[in-house]
Amino acid sequence: VQLQASGGGLVQAGGSLRLSCAASKSIFSFTNMGWYRQTPEKQRDLVASITSGGRTNYADSVKGRFTISTDKAENTMYLQMSSLKPEDTAVYYCNARALRGTWENYWGQGTQVTVSS
Repeated sequence: VQLQASGGGLVQAGGSLRLSCAASKSIFSFTNMGWYRQTPEKQRDLVASITSGGRTNYADSVKGRFTISTDKAENTMYLQMSSLKPEDTAVYYCNARALRGTWENYWGQGTQVTVSS
């Protein structure tokens, strides 16, 4: 399984970006999917996740500003980011997990998001 993340870039504070994560197979096969972010100073932290049933979960720091969603017809997961802050600057990674006896865990390559003040 391959995950291809895209959509990062440079944006001013208060602006918006939409990240995409395209999967090489049907996302119906995943138990849950999510977005993580990492800076050189911090570990990779969960930003938002969505289950196969559509249940979402967000880090407190992004609640009300970010929205995670999936398009099962396109096998793609999105992260709509609004009201961006400089502290949102990080490399964003998409993740997909599937429970098939044991957990299978897949990562996309990172996409850089830089928010200028």
